[in-house]
Amino acid sequence: MTIKPWTTVSSRPVYENKWMSVREDIAAMPDGRTTIYGVVTFGHCVGIVPVTAEGEVILVRQYRYVFGEDQRWEIPTGGVEPGEAWAAAAQRELMEEAGVRAGRLIPVSDFYTSKSVCYEIAHIYIGEDLSEESLPPDETESFEVRRFPLAEALQMVLSSEIRDAMSVVGILLAARQHGV
Repeated sequence: MTIKPWTTVSSRPVYENKWMSVREDIAAMPDGRTTIYGVVTFGHCVGIVPVTAEGEVILVRQYRYVFGEDQRWEIPTGGVEPGEAWAAAAQRELMEEAGVRAGRLIPVSDFYTSKSVCYEIAHIYIGEDLSEESLPPDETESFEVRRFPLAEALQMVLSSEIRDAMSVVGILLAARQHGV
């Protein structure tokens, strides 16, 4: 069976802020029927698993409004600014959130954070050869920063203590790369 693409009949913006936009499309399916399709666009984002020379990962914890919680550890993550290279965004986020710079950034995965209604592409890196260097965080962010043995971070993923997609993917790939 050959999968045929849908076509956009019309598109109307619904909402936009500096982080995201929402639009409502009318899409024509291959059989001629139409359907309403909501699309949320975030763009590109980066996540970095900073691994120390001692085999620890630096994780951050912050309040997450949508889930109303502050107890979940995660890797440093953030959006890519217009015109910013992915690796440059990764270094910036690492310095803003973890207070370190990576001497070496290893790209390990690019993936869609949602496969149906969100347009967001995550670029995951492992950061190594870390040195202390910081930038001020975004105005809405404040972090707790802590180091964990990579094996412990992996266990946190496997027990669903760490739940966000970029952290799960990043830590699983870092553990595999480092033989944990």
